[in-house]
Amino acid sequence: MAHRFRTPGYHPIRKLRVILSGLHAAVVTDFSVAYKVILSIPVLGLSFFFRQWIDASLILLAVGLMLISELFNSAIELLCDFVESQQNEQIRVIKDIAAAAAGLSILVWAAILGIESIRLVQIR
Repeated sequence: MAHRFRTPGYHPIRKLRVILSGLHAAVVTDFSVAYKVILSIPVLGLSFFFRQWIDASLILLAVGLMLISELFNSAIELLCDFVESQQNEQIRVIKDIAAAAAGLSILVWAAILGIESIRLVQIR
């Protein structure tokens, strides 16, 4: 019996390439994703530098939540635009709900990043 991970077509490296390709596409094509990643990196780097492991974990969690919601929002918007190029009330509602989810995660991300930035400045 063949192992399910060794079946033709499944390769973990290929899956990782797909993940990185999607993340790259989001960062390159969506400025809202790119600037949030750029703002998060220094704060995350400082928290690791000062060995604030719980803070780093919290920042990673917030960045992950924000990225996941932004990626879903971008994917939903692209899919809606692909399916219906004309103005459509249902599509507008779908996009608004996706944007609201992304917006809430951005608020959480901004609050955590702000609080942790202040804490890291006080540590120095």
